Amino acid sequence: MIPVPSGVRVWLATGHTDMRKGWASLALLVQERFAQDPHSGHLFLFRGRRGDLVKIIWYDGQGSCLFMKKLERGRFIWPTSADGAVSISVGQMGYLLEGIDWRNPQKTWRPEAAG
Repeated sequence: MIPVPSGVRVWLATGHTDMRKGWASLALLVQERFAQDPHSGHLFLFRGRRGDLVKIIWYDGQGSCLFMKKLERGRFIWPTSADGAVSISVGQMGYLLEGIDWRNPQKTWRPEAAG
């Protein structure tokens, strides 16, 4: 898991992105489409057309990081808006990266008594 410092925001690029892009091209998208600074320390997530691949760019203060995750089964839950960005919490990002619906996570059943 990415060691996310406190105060860091997570931004989802709505719609789909060309997954052939690297850090520099994705950072340019952050600047042009979202009017954000890719060197701000915030995390920016992009999803491919098929929905099973996510790329994350992050500047950790020392250098540029590019993370990628591909699901073996299923798709990442993503906002349906065509253009723009959506801010989510770090906890919601954790759900998203596990393939769980981050918009409405379900609690698991817990026993009420030990015996």
